[in-house]
Amino acid sequence: MPHRFRKFIPLLLLLLTALAPAPRKVTWVAIGDSITYLNDHQDETGNRVTEGYLTRITRQHPNVQYINQGHNGWTSVNIATRIDSIGLVQADVYTVFLGTNDWWQGKTLGTIRDFEENTGTGTVHGSFRIILDKLKTLNKKAQVILITPMQRGDFVYINNFRNNAFGSYKPKNGRTLEEFVNAVVEIGRHEKLGIVDLYHDSGITQDNMVNFKRLRQPGTGSYENYRYPGYIDVPFDPEKDEYPYPADAVNMTYDGLHPSDKGYEVIARMLAEKWKGL
Repeated sequence: MPHRFRKFIPLLLLLLTALAPAPRKVTWVAIGDSITYLNDHQDETGNRVTEGYLTRITRQHPNVQYINQGHNGWTSVNIATRIDSIGLVQADVYTVFLGTNDWWQGKTLGTIRDFEENTGTGTVHGSFRIILDKLKTLNKKAQVILITPMQRGDFVYINNFRNNAFGSYKPKNGRTLEEFVNAVVEIGRHEKLGIVDLYHDSGITQDNMVNFKRLRQPGTGSYENYRYPGYIDVPFDPEKDEYPYPADAVNMTYDGLHPSDKGYEVIARMLAEKWKGL
């Protein structure tokens, strides 16, 4: 190639880049509970979280803009009951990350027939039908991805020790958390939706939820770091004891339930893998 033409190649490439169409803007509505809500409320994590899964996705993919529809403590039943008043808008992508509070609060699970027959908010299955039907009315062509609950360790809220809950290693109200997870998976398969199964596939387990739980040793009263499952039967007194998850206890969660930065990175990665066209 003659030398006089070579100097024009960088200019040509620059021109072609400038004329290339910008990536299409994608609107994402993320429906969920506190795990979604905390993405934009790091102060409520004791500032232990610096970046949630929504921010991670949009940082890595600047053409995506999110709307956080995470509601602290809410269940699928809460969302379905208020589906017309929470301000859902038309979007290109919807994610639904619910179920852990349904389990803890003892909501009736129901069966796939409740979903198929649209029996209402009396069951989790019926509530998911209402939610998904609403999303179809907003944009029938939207991509919808269901995210299952994670496994849970013993939760102690960092700002109020009296707000605590045991982990998913045992049933609550006669139901296991895994039953609620399987319901979400079943609904996703029934509707041919994307499914992010955090409970079974994320690698976030009881063993790495936290590094340890710091509790008073029964009999001596001295503090000891208990690894799972050693902490299960050791009592915690929210009125007298120190916070059981100091900074060096943080692993996949920072409080036994809510993801740390490390946990949110796993969620963001798994969601990106299921997000068509991302």
